[in-house]
Amino acid sequence: MADAQGFLKHTSRELPKRRPVPLRLLDWKEVYEEKFSHDTLQTQASRCMDCGIPFCHNGCPLGNLIPEWNDLVYKGRWRDGIDRLHATNNFPEFTGRLCPAPCEASCVLGINQDPVTIKQVEVELVENAFDEGWVQPVYPTRLTGKRIAVVGSGPAGLAAAQQLTRAGHTVTVFERDDRIGGLMRYGIPEFKMEKRFIDRRIAQMEAEGTIFKTGVNVGVDITAAQLREKYDAVVLAGGSTIARDLPVPGRDLDGVHQAMEFLPQANRVQLGDDIADADGLPPINAKGKKVVIIGGGDTGADCLGTSHRQGAASVHQFEIMPRPPAARADSTPWPTYPLMYRVSSAHEEGGERVYSVNTERFVGEDGKVTGLQAHEVTNVNGRFEKVEGTDFTLEADLVLLAMGFVGPQKPGLLSDLGVGYDQRGNVMRDKNWQTTVPGVFVAGDMGRGQSLIVWAIAEGRSAAAAADRYLEGDSALPAPIAPTTMAQR
Repeated sequence: MADAQGFLKHTSRELPKRRPVPLRLLDWKEVYEEKFSHDTLQTQASRCMDCGIPFCHNGCPLGNLIPEWNDLVYKGRWRDGIDRLHATNNFPEFTGRLCPAPCEASCVLGINQDPVTIKQVEVELVENAFDEGWVQPVYPTRLTGKRIAVVGSGPAGLAAAQQLTRAGHTVTVFERDDRIGGLMRYGIPEFKMEKRFIDRRIAQMEAEGTIFKTGVNVGVDITAAQLREKYDAVVLAGGSTIARDLPVPGRDLDGVHQAMEFLPQANRVQLGDDIADADGLPPINAKGKKVVIIGGGDTGADCLGTSHRQGAASVHQFEIMPRPPAARADSTPWPTYPLMYRVSSAHEEGGERVYSVNTERFVGEDGKVTGLQAHEVTNVNGRFEKVEGTDFTLEADLVLLAMGFVGPQKPGLLSDLGVGYDQRGNVMRDKNWQTTVPGVFVAGDMGRGQSLIVWAIAEGRSAAAAADRYLEGDSALPAPIAPTTMAQR
């Protein structure tokens, strides 16, 4: 695999350099400098070991053939490399930018060295393929005459749609927003992934025959009954869209918003939209404001980077959990994904991260938030308890709630279809990805719960194979994973 002694010759892990913070805060472009050189990338690919059992396969829900395309990149066989990458992943340009890389966490080299730069090899492979014109429409060899509706155009829906179109079905993707892409379009800031990468992949899918309909709220604009009547099968891929709230005193004050009220507006501005509300209310903007973000995950970091670019006066990011250790925690041994302190590009840009803190109430004047009252907490047998004498008040005139999502929207389509739910409130599915309603399948966060983009794509591919098998009796489409059960979570 690659250079059998590469990991001994090249012990350091190398990644693209990020642009200087003062420079990148002037725009919304991706934070990295110009493209990684092929020579440097091939050196990094050569670090992939002949490890016998490639645990990176186990770490990747898609089952990406990582050692194979590392070897091909090292040997300069870029065309073969992208073919092996696309064999398991419809959208490596998305995962190469947005996935937290559980494959790297399970890399055997990572036991006692820095792991292989798997994610960087992945994204450079696909970008080179687009540059060379190798990413072309893949047409079905026959048409089945069957029609399938995919509800939701995030990564799960797009993966399912592309697979089913290539299997010969007539696929229509419904999206209630005005553009395709789901959370990737309006939840992920431009500095993490520019939206042109979505657009060029959509162009490929349209050329292959996938039909996209935006601005259609399925369950309202088209009823569940109409959907079932018109289509032979349905794949639900609407995501986990109900945000976790913080029901404390003062929650109704002006200036306290969910992250997914804030981030889509910022993305729309970059797309040239006028985001003024129909009511004439001003948009949410962090310029000149004292911002507090409640939630220490990726969405919180997205709010942080967005607030910096809008010109926030100050930013604090709260997290109720304690600060993770600098190195892999003993509770997450190799090859599991490690609990450890991470610094994203947004964290490099400023702001203060505050751990082990809980917000008790929001305070305000004239209906507008002016601050919040909080205290430190400690974890006692899995429960957070207040540390007496640690109360404090922090000024804030914009508070963003980034505490994750609790499940899919049930009123409307899901209720009208009559699907069942699991113990967590997600759409229930059987071993064949089918809901309790025959012919209706579910993939991604809507059935799994809030998760990673790589899981969404894997589930979309697997649900597509199941829907194809349901309609045709058999399927040649790959199914990388089985549905996660409650016992496995």
